[in-house]
Amino acid sequence: MKIAILGTRGVPNFHGGFEQFAEFFSIHLIKANHDVYLYSSSSHPYQDKTFRGVKIIHCYDPEDKIGTFGQFIYDLNCILDSRRRNFDIILQLGYTSSSIWTSLMPKGAIIITNMDGLEWKRKKYSLPVRNYLKYAEKIAAIKSHFLVADSLGIKEYLKEKYNKESEFIAYGATLFDNPQENLLGQYDVVKYKYNMLIARIEPENNIETILDGIVLSGDKTTFLVVGKYHINKFGVYLKKKFIAYQNIRFLGGVYNLEHLNNLRYYSNLYFHGHSVGGTNPSLLEAMASSALIIANDNVFNKSILQKDALFFKNKNDISNCVRIKKSDRIDLIENNKNKILKNYSWEIINDKYLAFFNECYRKNKIANK
Repeated sequence: MKIAILGTRGVPNFHGGFEQFAEFFSIHLIKANHDVYLYSSSSHPYQDKTFRGVKIIHCYDPEDKIGTFGQFIYDLNCILDSRRRNFDIILQLGYTSSSIWTSLMPKGAIIITNMDGLEWKRKKYSLPVRNYLKYAEKIAAIKSHFLVADSLGIKEYLKEKYNKESEFIAYGATLFDNPQENLLGQYDVVKYKYNMLIARIEPENNIETILDGIVLSGDKTTFLVVGKYHINKFGVYLKKKFIAYQNIRFLGGVYNLEHLNNLRYYSNLYFHGHSVGGTNPSLLEAMASSALIIANDNVFNKSILQKDALFFKNKNDISNCVRIKKSDRIDLIENNKNKILKNYSWEIINDKYLAFFNECYRKNKIANK
């Protein structure tokens, strides 16, 4: 099949979960002898026309010049380009700035949309923006030929809200079994003597609640905050709020997966505060990296972790658990690693996506006979 992937900033990954998935899945498709095109921002650091056999199409992206509205222009440019390529399948990752252009999608292609999380619930957005996101979600859900839900919670929501079936396919991760303690020196930490979180610095990721709990506890263990704090007002606010606490260190964005895996592996406690969305990639990577996880108490996290984590609702819960030692709960760590092997390895996830593509292609041919 001739397949396009839209909705990412590009590969290799320098941004987030969709980019990580697109990188792994596009390579998997190439190995299965498909013709794969991946749309990439004109401002992406990688400017070659191919990436490990995947054809890269760079489209003009003015986000760095005009802000968020630039994402809409970038998605429009990608969709307009796709109209002349004769794709069999277009995989659309997310919908926030692309679904309003749905009417411009090429008529001959099968449109499969990964519906991501419940974007309109994100606290960073104003009420008008949240209302728009509900509208964008509705268009994507109704107009796409097929839907993917990355969590059972999202699958149930799509059925209840729009009476639309979706294919449950989570994100993936690779079991990390090659730790390199020497890498810790670059971050001035010692194994099992620090706690950490990795997240986009946004309110719904409960970073402030986690750090408030650390301060409340009086614990002086080094705490690493990994995420680009300088790019929005909330991140700047958090950095300023906690600047007096020398044990809390804002590292900024780190995208070297080997380094991230080692940081997770050698941490004492790993905090996962995400409260909106489906199967978060960073959660699976923490599970795969033998992290002892303290997660926000919500249906999305619990559907993945089940009983193999500690959960928090507020800063008091955080304060009560910071003195736990990783060595005390090896059972939780091993159970989560087994989940990765059985349910969330990239090989399993990529195979599920490809099987779903084949099914969609078959159903489309039957419908058009």
